Amino acid sequence: MSVATFAAALLNPAAPCPSGLVTWNGSDAAQRFGVYRNNVTVSLIEALADSFPIVQQLVGDAFFRAMAGEFARQSPPTSPVLAWYGDAFADFVAAFPPVAGVPYLADVARLEYARVLAFHAADADPVPVAEIAACLNDADALPALRLQLHPSLQVIDSPFAITSLWGAHQGSGDLADIDPAQPECALVLRHGLSVEVMAVPAAAGRFIDALQAGASLGDAVQQASDGDTHFDPTPVLGLLISRELLIGLGRKNQQQGEKS
Repeated sequence: MSVATFAAALLNPAAPCPSGLVTWNGSDAAQRFGVYRNNVTVSLIEALADSFPIVQQLVGDAFFRAMAGEFARQSPPTSPVLAWYGDAFADFVAAFPPVAGVPYLADVARLEYARVLAFHAADADPVPVAEIAACLNDADALPALRLQLHPSLQVIDSPFAITSLWGAHQGSGDLADIDPAQPECALVLRHGLSVEVMAVPAAAGRFIDALQAGASLGDAVQQASDGDTHFDPTPVLGLLISRELLIGLGRKNQQQGEKS
């Protein structure tokens, strides 16, 4: 019996007990395997429930556990670290027919998994404020400035009110007052030991995305201004500085288009 055969049977409740299994005390191998199979599935469902508590609240415990069980059977863990389990859960939810009537559910799942990634992101020391101020005060060099951002920082631009929905389940705002069809851009970050979620303008999200992709400050402002000619990077830069999310400064080489 191969490991693949054993794993496939472990995640398929309709599969028979793999042949060749024996127990140390001579008890029924099929019965013992059934118990083990159930424990594995339950542990995966619990791991998903820990990572996606708001999704669970939105659909109810019984439905969530059934949906999570189906996901676990289709997408077993690829890492022994269960904290990372669920990276494909949002895409699964988006294609899961029974929740087609809750179109925002997949993006709420993306927001929740972004919080998991932010919590476990690597530590990084912020650039000293004095060094940041010196760079920002050099107006001629600003367009070529490159900003390296903290690895916990993530942007989720959604056609749904995912930040408000998430916040309402944390006691911030009334769920009854939220229109889920209102677009929101969510920013997820870790400041110190706390993971924060906040709504930002879509242009601010484009600006941060551009910086994370390696764009210079001038190019990032230009990309953020597509669709918002009045975009002002000052509030976003203030947020990045106040949350200690700037971890590196560089300069675009105008001739070679590289960092210096």
